Amino acid sequence: MAQALNNPKAAARFVTVIGGGVAGMSAACALSEAGFRVQLVERRGYLGGRASSYLHPGVGEVIDNCQHVLFGCCTNLIGFYRRTGVAGKIHWTREMTMIEPGGRRSPLGPSLLPAPLHGLPRLLSAGAFTLADKFALARAFSALLRPVPHNSTESLGAWLRRNGQTQGALDRFWRLVIASALNADIDAIALPYAAKVIRELFMNSAEAGSMGMSTVPLSDLYDGAAEFLAQHDSHVLLNMSVESAQFNPANAQWTVATSAGNVQSDYLVLALPFEATAKLLPHMPPADGAQNLARQIEHHQHWPICSVHLWFDRAITTLDHAVLLDREIHWMYNKSLLQPWRRLKGSYLELVVSASRSFAALSREQAIAQSVSELAEFFPAVASAKLEKAALVKEVRATFGVPPGIDAARPTAISPWPNCFLAGDWTATGWPSTMESAARSGHLAAEALCRAAGAPRIVLDADLRPRGLMRLLA
Repeated sequence: MAQALNNPKAAARFVTVIGGGVAGMSAACALSEAGFRVQLVERRGYLGGRASSYLHPGVGEVIDNCQHVLFGCCTNLIGFYRRTGVAGKIHWTREMTMIEPGGRRSPLGPSLLPAPLHGLPRLLSAGAFTLADKFALARAFSALLRPVPHNSTESLGAWLRRNGQTQGALDRFWRLVIASALNADIDAIALPYAAKVIRELFMNSAEAGSMGMSTVPLSDLYDGAAEFLAQHDSHVLLNMSVESAQFNPANAQWTVATSAGNVQSDYLVLALPFEATAKLLPHMPPADGAQNLARQIEHHQHWPICSVHLWFDRAITTLDHAVLLDREIHWMYNKSLLQPWRRLKGSYLELVVSASRSFAALSREQAIAQSVSELAEFFPAVASAKLEKAALVKEVRATFGVPPGIDAARPTAISPWPNCFLAGDWTATGWPSTMESAARSGHLAAEALCRAAGAPRIVLDADLRPRGLMRLLA
């Protein structure tokens, strides 16, 4: 570590990446692969940011701060996992089961029909939707085959009402599946982002819509990133809070003041959440455009995600995940099946509640009691099972919102300062607040830095191409 802090000049050019979340890790690994010597600085004692895991002191178990999933269309996140050798730790499925209170199930998934028709047979046979619901969803999907202008100022909610969506379609599909994917109310979601989710997950191809879940705690995925950086003569510097950064034009060097001393480098990547970036701005050098960046950040706001972790003395279900309808809890993930290394005698379930500020306001006892009560409506085994331990995690800053007009507040990777670049899921990636957006931002920052260094390099992984009829419709 001392060498990384005190010997900035070497044969290779140095880069300091501030922030050890997915954005910072993806940028750091791409740049180290490109031949730069990278110093990845993280204020916490572990990597992962909002997508990490930790030993919960109350239950004595390693848990994720929230269940994170990826999809086949997340090409840059998958590319990051492949680069760091952990792609094999993802469990993939193309099936999704909707469950109503009382236990009736509606399995969804692809058929042999070409895209975008591949999901139609299961949707038409789903008991969770009435015939009117199915016609309404078919109308909406057909309308979304046409391109949605990127500058549209219409919200998803307004568009759905304009396109005659039934209450069942609103509650059981749009509010649950789409609004929870974007973690916001339908009236607070820009139509272009909702259209992107629909096309990517349900229209372009069965591969694009396949869902992946980690078979290990999230932080274990990032051991691969730390090892990758070490193999490329780069460093991870943990437990180091950044206090300020200064640029010396005489030698084109950045000096970052941290709680453990100064870190010097030729280039700087700020891979921080928007509120952490805002806090750092007053401690950056004066620059044209810095005030505009501050104004852009002011337009962003967070939405919460809550997760309830439950350990029972017996098996509750054979499903590895499910969508739960008409109740406060939205998603069930059966960690006993997804992470068999735990070797539990009973079962461990994680329940996720998206975009619910009212649930986030509940006390621990209230949230757990409500979750167990609602879970019993979907899985009868809960009634006879003993709840051995439970944990509640409230990630109040889980995602940033994507309301109409938010694109104007999403800066590119080019910062107001020389040899300094921006990353973070909130920057201009074209994606909503997801791990894919974070990985894309890191790759975009790496590309911009390589161009500035006179060594242009393609880092961004290409999108999956539409399949079947979507090749013509796209």
